[in-house]
Formats: sequence, structure tokens, C-alpha cells
Amino acid sequence: MKHLIRKCPNCGAYTLKRECDSCKIQTIDPHPPKYSPDDKYARYRIEDRYRVG
Repeated sequence: MKHLIRKCPNCGAYTLKRECDSCKIQTIDPHPPKYSPDDKYARYRIEDRYRVG
């Protein structure tokens, strides 16, 4: 499912557009990714999160 609402990482404003009206930078999807207990790549994401340097 595609999410419609987007958030500006700079000013924190919510919008439906791909670009923030006030900052003129690209907006991001504020929703977290779906969780699956059968995630094949969870180990690599956890290693990357706690990697030093």
C-alpha cells in the first residue's frame, strides 16, 4: 500500500506533495516499514545498526 501523507525532514510539516512548499526540499515517508517475522535481512540490518565506525 502506498502512503499518501509525507513529512518534511527539515521543518517537520506534513504534506501530500513530494516537495515541501516552504523549504523546497524532498519530503520523506513518515511511516515505518512493515514488520515480518520471516524477514531474511533482519540480521544484516541489526549488524549495520550496531557497527562501530
